[in-house]
Amino acid sequence: MSFLRSFGFAFRGILHCIKNERNMRFHTVAALYVLIFARFFDFSKEDYILLFLTIGGVISAELFNTAIEDLCDRVSKEHHPLIKSAKDCAAGAVLVLAIFAAVTGIVLFWNINGLLLMYNFYITHPVNFLLLTVSAVLSILFIIGKRKDVK
Repeated sequence: MSFLRSFGFAFRGILHCIKNERNMRFHTVAALYVLIFARFFDFSKEDYILLFLTIGGVISAELFNTAIEDLCDRVSKEHHPLIKSAKDCAAGAVLVLAIFAAVTGIVLFWNINGLLLMYNFYITHPVNFLLLTVSAVLSILFIIGKRKDVK
């Protein structure tokens, strides 16, 4: 298999997860907003590294969770305690990482100067505020949207 072809498989897996997993859509949207809002804060290079590692960790954990759930569903549709345990542990791993990501976000973004800068920007630029509002509504619709295909 060629090197470039393997990237295609990887991107197909990411798209499958986004299409079929509401939590992945939530994490993707949250990551985009975090990156948009980060520009209002005086983050150091290390802060950005932490931000990107945190985002990458949560997205990766959701991909692993989906892979485990899909594999378990393929192995057996019947209730089995080991399959339940595998799926619960995978979901738990995502939850733990998401909680620590939220804490990381609070630590990084809990800065009154950055919050005021962001507030003042959107108050003094009504078009940008409107775009933010529209994007928030579209993001919610994207997150709660129905699955595109069946697993």
